[in-house]
Amino acid sequence: MSSTDLASVGDHFIVGLRPTTSLDPADRALLRDLKPAGVILYKSNFCHDLPYEAWLANHAKLVSDVREVTGRERLFIAIDHEGGRVCRTPAPITRYTYARAWGEDAGAVGAAMGAELASLGINLSFAPVLDVDSNPKNPVIGARSFDTTVEGVIAKALTFAKAMEGQGVRACGKHFPGHGDTQVDSHLELPVIDATVDELRRRELQPFAAAIDAGIGMIMTSHILFRAIDPDWPATLSRKITHGLLREEMGFDGVIVSDDVSMRAVSRLFDNPDMAVNFMAAGNDMLMICAHWGDTERARPLAERVIDARRSGALSSADLDRSKARVDRMLATTSQNSVARLSEDVLRAHAKAGALFSDATVEVI
Repeated sequence: MSSTDLASVGDHFIVGLRPTTSLDPADRALLRDLKPAGVILYKSNFCHDLPYEAWLANHAKLVSDVREVTGRERLFIAIDHEGGRVCRTPAPITRYTYARAWGEDAGAVGAAMGAELASLGINLSFAPVLDVDSNPKNPVIGARSFDTTVEGVIAKALTFAKAMEGQGVRACGKHFPGHGDTQVDSHLELPVIDATVDELRRRELQPFAAAIDAGIGMIMTSHILFRAIDPDWPATLSRKITHGLLREEMGFDGVIVSDDVSMRAVSRLFDNPDMAVNFMAAGNDMLMICAHWGDTERARPLAERVIDARRSGALSSADLDRSKARVDRMLATTSQNSVARLSEDVLRAHAKAGALFSDATVEVI
């Protein structure tokens, strides 16, 4: 299939880069052919052993190369930047502690994070976590959640998101329809939630509903099986959840993006390229595939199946056009930030915005 064909569905993909600080030839070829609407950066894409000016110059070259190779005027340069362990960037970018500890500082932290990410040319952060931390046995959410109550999550997460967006970095609420009541890490296996639909509406869905009312532009789905809604498919692949619940019942008309489909909860499913058709048919807009849990070359056959399904009528051209329009609409209102050095005074001020994280370990979450 030609690169022109692949690029016709590039709006539906966010891809990770291989663990290197310069553009790998394989990544270069994929970005050139697919022209994805976004890339996501990880810890391994930054030089952590160099002084600020040196690693920033290297980073600027990487971002410039990504933009040049995709040839897109507008592009999501994305990252997971939540605080705590979920921080990919080297010093002196401020490392705040988990969202749970921010309290009334959520707005100040959001503004500081936004300014720092924008200075790295980043314009999309997969934050805030809108999950309610309701299960003390949860191995992956915990203090990443803003609170153990619905009201606390809504108040602090939305304040954070508004402040971050005020600095030119778009927010993405996650992990719909809620990852707070799981006892399994979806990076490793498929969690199952047996809550009733009414229970989900009273707790898990409330922060997402509030974020939609506040105008959030992007929501990430989770790799979780919610038996009461769809006993057959995890949220990522469930039309009942993505289209029926999020689109129709809750009225969300923004961009729906998957969590990384290389995560072990769903990776075997996506070994079958036909899952890309199921994914789009479920009502999603953007499929994220990263290099830390799998090979981003899988994006090629996934994209090819979407193209084939459109040609055969298995996927509605009208639905795909509407999906592309949602992505393009968000891109049109997303700042295309330039890489720039922050002054020591600015960084010192940011360090006072909220509690800092002391653990040197940065995990891939």
